[in-house]
Amino acid sequence: MPHGQQLQPNTPLGEADAPRLEVVIEIPAGSFLKRGSSGQLDFISPFPCPFNYGSVDTLIGLEGDLLDAVVLGPRLPRGTRVTVQAFGAVGLTDRGMYDDKLICSKRPVGERQRLLVLLFFGLYAKCKWLLNLLRGQGGRNACEGWDDARGAIARARPRNGEHWSGPSVPF
Repeated sequence: MPHGQQLQPNTPLGEADAPRLEVVIEIPAGSFLKRGSSGQLDFISPFPCPFNYGSVDTLIGLEGDLLDAVVLGPRLPRGTRVTVQAFGAVGLTDRGMYDDKLICSKRPVGERQRLLVLLFFGLYAKCKWLLNLLRGQGGRNACEGWDDARGAIARARPRNGEHWSGPSVPF
């Protein structure tokens, strides 16, 4: 996503239109431990993650890591594989690198859930800015807003069975 370009406030997809995919849970809802797709502990958060957070291990996002996915609903154990539909995506810029976060659920995302997800990622971007500052890592951090899940999936590239050892950019 080019710097300064805002994502359009698209309406979340309905059940018939939402892509179905498998997500691997890396961070269960309520966890304070932020782990990356390789399983390595990135940081300990001062507040718990309100959602199940994971990735689609068949797709690589724009920043070189597995495509991130939030799974709404009850807490799922780390390592759980769940097939869900992607009803939207949130764009996040971290250290100047754009990254899509698919928003997934077993049923369509309501307006209240959508607002809570956007509030979380707005706060998350501010916290990551501070953490990056403390780590001596510069670059812009921001929540870019809501987008269509199909667009986020189209921006990712297929992993095509290549061995995954972690992202090319250290987090």
